[in-house]
Amino acid sequence: MNGLLIGRFQPFHLGHLEALQFALSKVDKLWLGLGSSNKPIEQNNPFSAEERKKMILSSIDDSMKNKITIYFIPDLDNHVKWIEKIDTIVPKFDIVFSNDPLTDHLYSKRSVQVMTIPFLKRDQLSGTRVRDLIKSDQKWDDLIPFGTKLILENLDAKNRLKIL
Repeated sequence: MNGLLIGRFQPFHLGHLEALQFALSKVDKLWLGLGSSNKPIEQNNPFSAEERKKMILSSIDDSMKNKITIYFIPDLDNHVKWIEKIDTIVPKFDIVFSNDPLTDHLYSKRSVQVMTIPFLKRDQLSGTRVRDLIKSDQKWDDLIPFGTKLILENLDAKNRLKIL
């Protein structure tokens, strides 16, 4: 059975890693969609799709890498067209992992199973919070996998976030 998990991963943090592990425990193959892949770098999307892909691949082990394939999912202004666009990008899947009510609604209309992902420390683990901590020189590296930390340091994320 194949599954789909879409996220922005701005940046990839421990909550995302937990979501990946949860989804992988339910399926044989996982299609991982990097949302907002067509958006320019700006304050709420400070990392490109390619950079986010590197964060993820540097943060997971080989057994996970063998079970996932990463796809770039662009944003569209129309939610129905967005779902149709995903069909042209991602191979067939049986289940969607999402905590987004709109995604749940859209896929349930298509008779695709939607499974909620348990949140890990949601009050601490959000991309917005991690970005704010980086920007304000506070402790953040305990909220992300080591591979992501290396990528963020290499990108000089602190200065990028301050400029944006």
